[in-house]
Amino acid sequence: MGKFQSVFDIIGPIMVGPSSSHTAGAVKIGRAARYLFAAEIHYVKCHLYGSFAKTYKGHGTDVALIAGILGYNTDDKRIIDALSHAHNQGIHIDFIEDDSAVSHPNTVRIEVMNATDHLELVGQSIGGGKVEIVELNGFNLNLSGNHPAILVMHNDRFGAIASVTEILARYEINIGRMEVNRKDVGKEALMTIELDQNIEPEVEIALREAKHILRLAKVVD
Repeated sequence: MGKFQSVFDIIGPIMVGPSSSHTAGAVKIGRAARYLFAAEIHYVKCHLYGSFAKTYKGHGTDVALIAGILGYNTDDKRIIDALSHAHNQGIHIDFIEDDSAVSHPNTVRIEVMNATDHLELVGQSIGGGKVEIVELNGFNLNLSGNHPAILVMHNDRFGAIASVTEILARYEINIGRMEVNRKDVGKEALMTIELDQNIEPEVEIALREAKHILRLAKVVD
């Protein structure tokens, strides 16, 4: 993941303005989509709600979201030209102002896709550059925010959960809380696992290579 640490990463001291919530937070939500998708992106659709929908052009939320999709950091000077950079890479972008009621005024639903794959997440910029990812591919995320955690998208197959827990046990990482949700038998499922410690790179590699695992994201305490 390079410099990207977490879908709840905290903003550093330097950023491209004008607003930590509307710009820096938006970058981080875009980066979450990019690294969870983990494939070439051809099309991005951003549904903007609340304050995001009303001020996204003036506050640079549009360029910030796409900058995150491109993998830029919050202090990257290329943010201002992110829409042009995405266009040059052949990425088609749509922004949709949505007046549906949401629980937080700075909310965006991002869809990223290519010819064979699709990912959808809902992110909220909650102030000071801090963000929360509250929904992933239709699954509501239920995290306490008090402990490190991992989000594991996987096929609902026999042995998928065991393959993850066995790896964590091998590296002596204790599970504090675990929740598994699925859309239907044999379909896509999501493990939300709170841990007593952050996982090291070698653990992350082993988890990504485990049987039936589709995507993985770290939530660093």
